[in-house]
Amino acid sequence: MMDRGPVRAAVLGLCLASAAGGQVDLEKFERQLEQIQRQTRVMANEAIPVGQRLMVDYGLSSSFGFAAIDDLNQQTHVLRQTTLTGYARADIDGVHEFFVRSHSTYRDFNRGDDFDGHGDDWVEPTLDRATYQFDLQRYLGRYEGRLSRGNLVVLGGRQLVHWANGLSLSEEIDGGQVTVSYEPVSLNVLAGRTRDSIVDLDSSRPGFHGDTKRGFYGAMLSVRLGEGHRPYVYGLVQGDDNDDVPRTDLIGGVPITTRFGYDSWYVGGGSEGRLSDRLAYAVEVVYEGGQGKSNSFALPGGVVTATPQTDEDIQAYAADFRLDYLFNDPNRVRLSGEVLMASGDDDRLTTTNTLGGNRT
Repeated sequence: MMDRGPVRAAVLGLCLASAAGGQVDLEKFERQLEQIQRQTRVMANEAIPVGQRLMVDYGLSSSFGFAAIDDLNQQTHVLRQTTLTGYARADIDGVHEFFVRSHSTYRDFNRGDDFDGHGDDWVEPTLDRATYQFDLQRYLGRYEGRLSRGNLVVLGGRQLVHWANGLSLSEEIDGGQVTVSYEPVSLNVLAGRTRDSIVDLDSSRPGFHGDTKRGFYGAMLSVRLGEGHRPYVYGLVQGDDNDDVPRTDLIGGVPITTRFGYDSWYVGGGSEGRLSDRLAYAVEVVYEGGQGKSNSFALPGGVVTATPQTDEDIQAYAADFRLDYLFNDPNRVRLSGEVLMASGDDDRLTTTNTLGGNRT
């Protein structure tokens, strides 16, 4: 139980001051009283040991998936996949929060359907979340009894970063985010690098499956307009930190050596919010620039020919629009529809790879 002595003393002091002055401003008095009660109600009692103020949440779940995948030769590969996931979260006074999550997967192929000749196997346990979060506004309220319109939230560790609709960035990174806000304006700053074990966007690069190093650095500025809308703008830089290891392939009987590199930047903006009590929206547009390595071969007259690679400018754009219909039921069911539009490049053999990618 909390000591209500300070509340009673403060209320009594307010009453006496009002009576002595002969002016009772009821509205002001009620606001002051409410503020005092809020401050004392949320304050943590530091006389209680931290272990008794600590909230721990943990759990274990299992999921099953089935896939039938056709390869380039139109051969079907059947896969059954079972994943076991465990997590734990610890919270101290709502100010300090720790979260970890790990999962492991068993892949069960039909005989001869595996892609690498290893057959059925367990995927080694993967730590995909390990974060610590600090909330300054809650710190001031819990330990000092102060209310603040501004806030500072620091989130560090291995985390999923999903900006806006995820058009430019939706990736697991090792790094940190700092969010500084003063209602209604908020600034989010990001710095981090992809965890090594994720699959890279360029599947032609050596080590793309489990050895990926890409850095992300950016900032997003947003403002809340009333209760319904939050427009935002952002800038993001992606740096290719992968080792530049060349790859040599025999294509059409011709040895082709390819070097890799893709450094990009993004400028975007959009808005999210509510159109009604049941209809929510989110819209995002983005322009991408930067440089990437060109393809390492050409096909003049259908004959494979090695060509010198060059640094090609990246010029691309995309837009995404989503509508959610909310049923407002206890299970929070929603119906969602999304439309994505993006530019293309008609001189590429593949959309994401350097080998067979952008022509010089």
